[in-house]
Amino acid sequence: MQLGDILNVIKIWVEQIISSMGYTGLYIVMFLENVFPPIPSEVVLPLAGSLTLEGRFSLLWITIIGMLGSLTGAFLFYGLGKWLGEPRVRTIIEKYGRFALLSTQDLDRSLEWFDKYDDWVIFFSRMVPIVRSLISIPAGIASMNLAKFSFFTVLGTALWSFLLAWGGRLLGEQWPMIADLINTYQNVVLVVAAGAVLFFIGTRLFKKKN
Repeated sequence: MQLGDILNVIKIWVEQIISSMGYTGLYIVMFLENVFPPIPSEVVLPLAGSLTLEGRFSLLWITIIGMLGSLTGAFLFYGLGKWLGEPRVRTIIEKYGRFALLSTQDLDRSLEWFDKYDDWVIFFSRMVPIVRSLISIPAGIASMNLAKFSFFTVLGTALWSFLLAWGGRLLGEQWPMIADLINTYQNVVLVVAAGAVLFFIGTRLFKKKN
């Protein structure tokens, strides 16, 4: 079975569990999406959003449940980062990361982002594939304040959940189009995130000079 076939199986399973288990299924899948990146929130949330047209979901509760599932997964990776430390996390990913389509390069990118962009990277990373899962690990390794970590995670995951669910509602039966458009969106997010960070740093430097 090729990678594309595996991803199609995952997509079908996600659709079935969301349709049959409702909010409980949405929570489970959003938690798993954070610890197993091949499960795409770009499929989960628009599907749930499209089902609001049938009265089976509401945008408010999709946003809340999606955020809670993501937050639980983020806490798991934060705890692993804090408990294991970078060397052991790297060893685990080297040995077993391929089963979750993760590599040490993904970890390096997450560590680099965290070091470069400070706290706000937790918020912006929640809208970037792979990084949104792994960014919790360097936060744990650095023993980032848990309240601050939670705040930025809640903010980012709630926004992401709402936007994708809202898009699914707008498109209705055409909700799969969101997955096709998401790559362009992700590039925009990266540019906006970098711009916001540079603005923040520039503002800080300006204040120090004055």
